[in-house]
Amino acid sequence: MPLASIHLVSLANPDTLPSLLKYIKSSNIQPLVTSKPIRWVIRPEQIQASELLTPRWDLLLILEDNKTSQDFMTSVLDPSPYGAKGDFKVVSHWSTTAAVPSRLTKEFRTKTNPSLLHPNAKDVPELTGALKDPLLNKDSQDLSLSSELQQWIGKSEDTLPVKGAISMLNLLSFKTGMKESYLKYGKAFAQTIGAKRGGNAKLVGNLMKGSERVSEEEQGVWHEFALAHYPSLLHFADMLASKDYQEVNQNNRVGALGDTCILCTSELVVEDLMKDGGKAKL
Repeated sequence: MPLASIHLVSLANPDTLPSLLKYIKSSNIQPLVTSKPIRWVIRPEQIQASELLTPRWDLLLILEDNKTSQDFMTSVLDPSPYGAKGDFKVVSHWSTTAAVPSRLTKEFRTKTNPSLLHPNAKDVPELTGALKDPLLNKDSQDLSLSSELQQWIGKSEDTLPVKGAISMLNLLSFKTGMKESYLKYGKAFAQTIGAKRGGNAKLVGNLMKGSERVSEEEQGVWHEFALAHYPSLLHFADMLASKDYQEVNQNNRVGALGDTCILCTSELVVEDLMKDGGKAKL
């Protein structure tokens, strides 16, 4: 099973992100994912909470884990802010490595991901109407729709803080013996409650500890990651607001997790920055 490295990068000056993107483009690596972190939907409460929440993350990178990508990240993390690589300087960096099924990485860059990020209009499912009478909770920590999250997302395509497809980075830590319960949630997500809203777990993997997979018996650590696609923030909110989703979420997902976090990111924002030479609004 191929390995992928997942990186969150924080820059001394967020306005230098276009310089970092230019450096990535000029290198000999081809990232699986290059995405702009937007906001936390679920915050980690126990595992690496300070490490993950304290920095202002400017970029999410998911790379095939090999010597080329390792050498590239070494150069990116070089403390020298100037020179051939441009004027960016990394001040915080978080990373992990995961084993990702080859069926997901094969043609991901050339076919799978482009078709998700830039779908034909006819392939994007309509909203189910759940937002007309939403189930609301006091916060979104259990992947419910909170009033604050609903207000941030807005109620129409015109008011969305981020347009188009979004990519949600999930980190998962399972309670001992509860993985099967989460798998039931994952199956329902793939077949009904997520799929009918365009939800797609486009990359998933078991986290690694050296050359071994992190054991589900080991507590206080992340076990898996997932990068979930949604056609828009409204599709994501439609799912959270619905009775059918929350029934499965509360019964099979919430109790299975010892800790989790979800970071909303946008690959389309990065694409716009690359096209506009850094002129797009960050």
